[in-house]
Amino acid sequence: MTTASGGWTGFAISRFAGVVLPPLLAALILLAAWQAVSSAGLVPADMLPAPSRIVSAGVAEHEALLRNTLPTLLATLAGFALSVSVAFATAALLDFSEPLRRALLPLLIMSQTLPLIALAPLVVLWFGFGLLPKILLVAFVTFFPMVVGLLRGFASADPEAEHLLRSMGASRAGVFRMIRLPASIPSFFSALRISITYAVVGAIFAEYAGAVAGLGVYMQSAKNVFRTDLVLSAVFASTVLTLALYGFVVLIERVCAPWLRIEQEAGR
Repeated sequence: MTTASGGWTGFAISRFAGVVLPPLLAALILLAAWQAVSSAGLVPADMLPAPSRIVSAGVAEHEALLRNTLPTLLATLAGFALSVSVAFATAALLDFSEPLRRALLPLLIMSQTLPLIALAPLVVLWFGFGLLPKILLVAFVTFFPMVVGLLRGFASADPEAEHLLRSMGASRAGVFRMIRLPASIPSFFSALRISITYAVVGAIFAEYAGAVAGLGVYMQSAKNVFRTDLVLSAVFASTVLTLALYGFVVLIERVCAPWLRIEQEAGR
């Protein structure tokens, strides 16, 4: 038992090192090169501050950064939850109705051609400077990838299994629940991972268009006083926030659908 446990631990450590160390090493090399270029004066410090200066500025302003990160996180989570709910209902409705899918899917595709830079100010004008416009913009940015992922997942269901259930008298709703819905889980989580990376960007962009607090407001204020180091500190905070949310989605996938990881490892 001890040997097996030790072997599993060694495998887990080896796998973790293989996944984490390459990007971590690449990031450290990039930061070292950035620090060297800035320290040598090859780029003006006001244009591209050294990473050490950005870190020190972020530490000095950590309370303000945290205070503005929380509204961005709240808007991101609320908008993402709304997007997941509406996307699932929409995808299920389109899956049940072929005519409706043919009518609405092109409109959904066209909605993605709307420039966010033009839409965000309009949403702020319509709904004010509170939380609601940020939630709506996050939902708008993340809605389409999840609908497409769910529709693709529904379509990947085994037709023979569906035919078998129908021959046994199962209703269309029963076939959807037992066959098509489970088949959509891999595509659904792939869409979640893609969408969550857009969610934080959407919230920050909405804050740029008009808000009273948030990382977008903080970046705009720092830009107005020519504090590039504080702008980049806020960018770093948004990056950390995005990575944390992405990791949380991966963790949910591991808990809710552990067989996906087993299938991926078996296929390598």
